[in-house]
Amino acid sequence: MTLTRRALMASAACFAATAPSAGLTQSSPAIHVLKDPNCGCCTAWIEILEEDGFTVTTERSFGTLLIRHKLENGIPQNMTSCHTGEVEGYMIEGHVPTADIRRLLSERPDAVGLAVPGMPYGSPGMGPEHERDAYDVFLIRRDGGTEIFSSYEAA
Repeated sequence: MTLTRRALMASAACFAATAPSAGLTQSSPAIHVLKDPNCGCCTAWIEILEEDGFTVTTERSFGTLLIRHKLENGIPQNMTSCHTGEVEGYMIEGHVPTADIRRLLSERPDAVGLAVPGMPYGSPGMGPEHERDAYDVFLIRRDGGTEIFSSYEAA
């Protein structure tokens, strides 16, 4: 088979057209979120994830069923918030910024996941970032202990 210039150019054009979507697949982690169906801040956090390229699926859950899910998956009671996500084997509790989730997935520590306990004002999905309260993102270790993963100063 002889490769003509026309065939080579067509192949290059096809490759160039598909290359961006190949990169998108690698940078689009899938996250599954359990949340109260009536919670607006959970929905706002999910929209932020989607805007940053995450593929998000959701599941309705609330009350003791949601709390039990958190505890059974290694999230200490003092680290809980309103919604819980799972991405690539890690638990994501509360209003964790997407940059921290991406860092977790890049570094891959031996841990349960990340948590932003409570609902700090100005964290993703909880109001404007330029008015935020100071808060920490915690790494939850497998033994139930925690350590600060990143900190956000008040705006």
